[in-house]
Amino acid sequence: MKSTRWDHRLGVRADDRNLVGHAGVVLLRKIADKTGLTTALARALPQGTGPGWRDRGEALVMLACAIMLGATNVLEAEQLQHHWRRLFPRPISDSTLRRALEAIDGPVAARVERVRAAIRRVVWTMLALRPGGFPWISVCGRELAGWYVLDLDATIVTCSSRKEGAAGTFKGSYGHHPLGAWVANTRECAAMLLRCGNAAANDVADHKSVLAAALRQLPLPIWSKLLIRIDSAAFSHALLEHLQALTTSRRRVRWVTGWAINTADERAIALLPEQVWTCALRQDGQVHEIKGPDGEWLSYQVAELTGVRDLTGWPEGMRLIVRRDAKKLTAFEKRTGWRYQIIATNIPAHHGLSGVPASGQMWFVDALYRDHAEVEDRVKAIKRVGLALLPSKSWQLNAAWILAAALAADLDAWMRLLLLHDEPELAGAEPETIRMKLYHLPARLTAHARRRTLHLDRTWPWAAAFATAWQRTTELPAAP
Repeated sequence: MKSTRWDHRLGVRADDRNLVGHAGVVLLRKIADKTGLTTALARALPQGTGPGWRDRGEALVMLACAIMLGATNVLEAEQLQHHWRRLFPRPISDSTLRRALEAIDGPVAARVERVRAAIRRVVWTMLALRPGGFPWISVCGRELAGWYVLDLDATIVTCSSRKEGAAGTFKGSYGHHPLGAWVANTRECAAMLLRCGNAAANDVADHKSVLAAALRQLPLPIWSKLLIRIDSAAFSHALLEHLQALTTSRRRVRWVTGWAINTADERAIALLPEQVWTCALRQDGQVHEIKGPDGEWLSYQVAELTGVRDLTGWPEGMRLIVRRDAKKLTAFEKRTGWRYQIIATNIPAHHGLSGVPASGQMWFVDALYRDHAEVEDRVKAIKRVGLALLPSKSWQLNAAWILAAALAADLDAWMRLLLLHDEPELAGAEPETIRMKLYHLPARLTAHARRRTLHLDRTWPWAAAFATAWQRTTELPAAP
């Protein structure tokens, strides 16, 4: 039998008007409408009058949807809307989107942030009512029920042109150095501060500003329990004292940070007897091991350094946990055969985190801090959702773009939490993956008996998950 080529008698016609590309936008837009975000943004952004005036709240929501689907500037956001013209007949032009961003100055940005906080409270209420309840993180096989976890981290956004605020970075590149805060429970980006490229990684004022903005975003209940995790950028008296002062009569704050090792720390480590070292644990509760240079298996080890290292002048109740392994040794470490890392925390040794058994033990604190590395995934994700390329030379426009990217990340996180909570493959997918599987799915729109139907390819592996997600949007309670 002679095989038939794939293009045998193949023709192409542009004669169907009912096709919808990137149909996954309906899930993001429906979440924005159901939670009340679209209406609230319309009231927060300045509006005008006239027959051709477009609602800037809707424009910002559509820009956030386009960013989530891959747009890197306002022109691409306008072009993406042509895929949805059957659903949203009037695409918002790039000039209108740019004017919407230009309108987000300091006071307007503050109103938008208050809107985000109010809508986040609505979403967290919905999360508490869903099957499984609010998501709590787990460390060493122990669920941190009742604890809200906030992770801070900075990243570098490179650029090749002279944009306002761009400068040489500490890594030798050129661009900006934003600092952000993420909620580990829900993977939401609570705050993002645009900074110059030469901003210091351990700038205390910037960390305080991002912390304050993130705390305003969190709808924490009365008598809340908050855990803050920062890497070694928090190594300063001022910032650790600020973290210690965040505890109030209605909010208990615990923190875990990195620590820069100096000669005093090395002398203290040298005083530790060998019997005080104990095995470190992985996130699943198993012993953390590594293969040594001779092929033997070595376990990571941790020890309490608090009683050996002089902590005069540091926050009261602070503890130091030292961790050692046998990789990438310095001159001091080569003499001992171990590489050392120190963790600072105010988690009490005896009481730990309330409600979490053995959470004051040094192996648990070590695992809790290492779990902070997941924020790197959140950084990479938001850099694929608008942050990797700042589209303008204007500082104000780039700051507004970052706010739109944060809104896009919020919509994506809320969609996963509320609609895909029983689809772990999709709920934890990277941005490119969920775009390929869900957001970029084509569809056909039909109308019959005064009803419109979006038809998906029944052979698509994730068509059932898409249909279930849409059905759940219709069951969500209306926002107040």
